[in-house]
Amino acid sequence: MKILLVSVNASYMHTNLAIRDLKNYADSHFASRGGVLLSADTECSIKPQIEIAEYTINQPIGEVLRGIAASNSDWILFSTYIWNAEYVCKLLPEIKKVLPNCILGSGGPEFGYGAKKYLTNISDLDFIIFGEGELTFADMIEKSCGVPQNLLAKLSDIKGIYYRSNDGEIVFSGNRELIEDLNEIPFPYPEIAEGKADPDHKIYYYESSRGCPFGCSYCLSSVDKRVRFKSLERTCDEIQIFLDNNIKLVKFVDRTYNLDENHYIGIWEYIAKHHNGKTMFHFEIEAEYLSENALTFLQNVPAGVMQFEMGVQSANKKTLEAINRSTNIEELAEKIKKIPRTIHQHLDLIAGLPYEDLESFGHSYDFVMELRPDALQLGFLKVLNGTKMEQFAKDNGWKWMESPAYETFSTPYMNFNDIAFLKDVEIATDAYWNKKSFSYTMNYIFRMMRPWKFISAFVEYARTVNAFLQARRESYWFEILYSFIQLEKNNLNCEALDKNLVYDLLRYDFVRAGKKGNFPSWYKHNYDKDRHRKLLDENGLLGNSRIGFAMTEYEEFDYNVLSEKPEDEKQHTQLLIKYDII
Repeated sequence: MKILLVSVNASYMHTNLAIRDLKNYADSHFASRGGVLLSADTECSIKPQIEIAEYTINQPIGEVLRGIAASNSDWILFSTYIWNAEYVCKLLPEIKKVLPNCILGSGGPEFGYGAKKYLTNISDLDFIIFGEGELTFADMIEKSCGVPQNLLAKLSDIKGIYYRSNDGEIVFSGNRELIEDLNEIPFPYPEIAEGKADPDHKIYYYESSRGCPFGCSYCLSSVDKRVRFKSLERTCDEIQIFLDNNIKLVKFVDRTYNLDENHYIGIWEYIAKHHNGKTMFHFEIEAEYLSENALTFLQNVPAGVMQFEMGVQSANKKTLEAINRSTNIEELAEKIKKIPRTIHQHLDLIAGLPYEDLESFGHSYDFVMELRPDALQLGFLKVLNGTKMEQFAKDNGWKWMESPAYETFSTPYMNFNDIAFLKDVEIATDAYWNKKSFSYTMNYIFRMMRPWKFISAFVEYARTVNAFLQARRESYWFEILYSFIQLEKNNLNCEALDKNLVYDLLRYDFVRAGKKGNFPSWYKHNYDKDRHRKLLDENGLLGNSRIGFAMTEYEEFDYNVLSEKPEDEKQHTQLLIKYDII
């Protein structure tokens, strides 16, 4: 019996944890029993051949179909999420045209919580696994007893399955119990130890716990409140595998990582003690619940070891209460401020939440920017099947996309134009803040005025020149920001903002980004070749003058652009800017 577990990922760099857990758990489960499976009717001996296949949503359907067909599998199961559901829905009806006798199934949060819809709409889909899949998947193999077509007759006996009855009705077989001991699930990436990993270009997802005790109304994780942990010893052993093989990025998918202090600090202590100087570990945490012991420990974590993703979602307490999140934003802010800057900080806001109009969202934006995150992710409420938010949205006038990714179109507090405006705010925030190309310019501007006031005024201007309707290279963002700042009527109304200083900072951000072959019309290059040569000599870079000039630039400014507060240091500054030569 040959089984293929398929994932269609968002990009090449992603790895799918779910299909690996299913395969590795089943392989381990049956290996421990010598391949002998006991059914209700007879004893049968099988060794199921389970393989995984990963593709991306950027590949042509035909290319993926050829790969699946070449496997000649008896069962084919898909892992589904909101980012790949549309692709999988197009692919599924084609598979039985080339493998007419195969059995098609799926699992994952998207098909699992939308099982009736997908089984109704896709006639070739035979079943859907709901919830955790390891036990259900192993039970499916065991009940079929090595005969692929036996499965369809046994679906009613397998917990955790949606399927069609003989009269076409969609039936749920009942909830499956959860795995109590996560140590039963093998390490998901045996290929790493076998030297088959791609350490520099793949993100490796990892879990040390399952479940979430919180009840955020928009989140599917709130459905499973029973938190289970992998042992600390086992987790550290598996972390060492990543470290030994120089994996560049490991993302913990624990829904709230910092729940048990002994567990989460224990993991951090191990990472800090054994770090290889390369691997970055990503954690999704609730900063408000960081203990004082955790904050004390973090003060000594060097750069390049950890990054935190922290969901703020809103600074409106009425909004937070409505979505069942803590309203203690003051403590949240204080805890975030105590996290050292050696740890990359990624903060989230969600647009489209209850009681949040544009004005309220602007205050939330300012609240987050006051914390100066390394990145601000502006997301949009997704009304997911199976969440409390789904019913709330239906009852209270939300409008959202009926197909994945279920993004909100309008609320009683924001119309579609407001949401569209925030989409452009998202683009501008990513360009001017998250990418770090404008760090000196934006840090000054955001010190002098409300970040929301600036970014919203900029977006209004950028829309008048169709900035968001065309391909946007980094050089374009410099040009349009220069035009906006110099505009007499730019709606900023901020006397504290020194346009000349902004221009100097913009020039410095532009020139520090890399050696320029030529300079755009907005840029005034204050160049002195003799002074450039002298500074090269002073820095010991004149041994080979051609290379010295190629790896540096000389520029003059009216302000000390390197000062933390250049507005206080108006002085003529001459800089030798050095570039990395690859």
